[in-house]
Amino acid sequence: MPALSFADLGLPAHLARVLARRDITVPTPIQAATLADTIAGRDVLGRGRTGSGKTYAFLLPLVARLSNSKARSRPGAPRALVLAPTRELVGQIEAALKPLAQVAGLSSVSIFGGVSQQPQVRALRSGVDIVLACPGRLEDLIEQGHCSLSDVDITVVDEADHMADLGFLPPVTRLLAQTPARSQRMLFSATLDGSVSALVNRFLRNPVTHEADTFEPSAGSTAHYVLHIEQEQRFPVLAELTSAPGHALVFTRTKHRAKALTSQLNAQGIPAVELHGDLNQSARARNLAAFHAGRVRTLVATDIAARGIHVDNIALVVHADPPVEQKAYVHRSGRTGRAGKAGTVIILTTNAQLREVRALTRAAGIRPVTTRVENVADPILRELAPGERVLIPSARTAVPAKPNIGDPRSNRRRQRTPPGLERPKRSSKRRSASGKQSATRATRSHSAAQVSGRARTR
Repeated sequence: MPALSFADLGLPAHLARVLARRDITVPTPIQAATLADTIAGRDVLGRGRTGSGKTYAFLLPLVARLSNSKARSRPGAPRALVLAPTRELVGQIEAALKPLAQVAGLSSVSIFGGVSQQPQVRALRSGVDIVLACPGRLEDLIEQGHCSLSDVDITVVDEADHMADLGFLPPVTRLLAQTPARSQRMLFSATLDGSVSALVNRFLRNPVTHEADTFEPSAGSTAHYVLHIEQEQRFPVLAELTSAPGHALVFTRTKHRAKALTSQLNAQGIPAVELHGDLNQSARARNLAAFHAGRVRTLVATDIAARGIHVDNIALVVHADPPVEQKAYVHRSGRTGRAGKAGTVIILTTNAQLREVRALTRAAGIRPVTTRVENVADPILRELAPGERVLIPSARTAVPAKPNIGDPRSNRRRQRTPPGLERPKRSSKRRSASGKQSATRATRSHSAAQVSGRARTR
């Protein structure tokens, strides 16, 4: 039986053409399962793993239904709302929405913290059709009177389980309560636990549930490995893996570890950038852009990057620190093996962590290949991360090549910016102040010289 097309599922031709220009012609399983119901206006609960195509599964019906409506947005009152847990995920959704909204004549604004709210406020005042938002900043703007959800016809909650993990369900609940009771609501999630089910039971009316492309690691194109190593081999093995060609995503448990590992990799000549909660929005965007464009091949991140990073060609995911629970493992590992491409997932574990890792993989339904690795000369490292190793001298820093990952002093060393990134420039005020100080010092030196000269002539 031939696969259903977007037209078969009721998608308007002008939106299908936008997808075709991006070489998207066949719906993914989650899109094929949900589109007929969502375009018809039904409440839908969609479950699919990360990378399964959930973003288009809710954006396509949202744009199709808004463009067919005769209603128009009022200042401060959007017609559709998409809630997502992280700024990065909001940015990914915005990138997918932009060409669809443009051809449909719809406007949108992204709302999240970490940046000035004034551009967001101005966009709301001008009247937008679609708001893409993180819950916290949106609640702030509503409380300040800049936004109302009373006109919302369609609400989407994306990555609902991650919302729960981050503690966002209370604000999500308050926001959903402000949307009209008879409006359409769509909830998409990779997993469904008790807290997500409570959200579904309260706000979705007779929802149609669709599950497609759920996480099945043993049957997919992603290979899973556990490398059993000694503690002192942890960084050398990681450096050997990440110096291979291709994009590598390295996960740590803490922000401190992400900072330290990034510094160490750059010191070793492996260009790397970091992603964690201590970075401001501009730094996060700059580092993600460098990774996405390939100017930097290694991204070291906390679990903030387990969702919302969409880079199709991530070849390798390395758990430098094993995750604390199986759900985190699923989402971290879902960054590779996307869109039908092969991927490799590696957990680095010591003797002390081996029992924990075995329990974790059992809970996740994974049967990884476990290998004892004595040092970086082990041939399995070249097998898992093939290709010529490339070290870039310009990525080296003053940090010793192999310091203790947990040594807090490694964070205090000056890190040279990897290729493709620019250091923040000093503000004009600081330059001006510096110039004035230099001029003052020069004047004082000149005056002192004059005094000394007069003393000698006397």
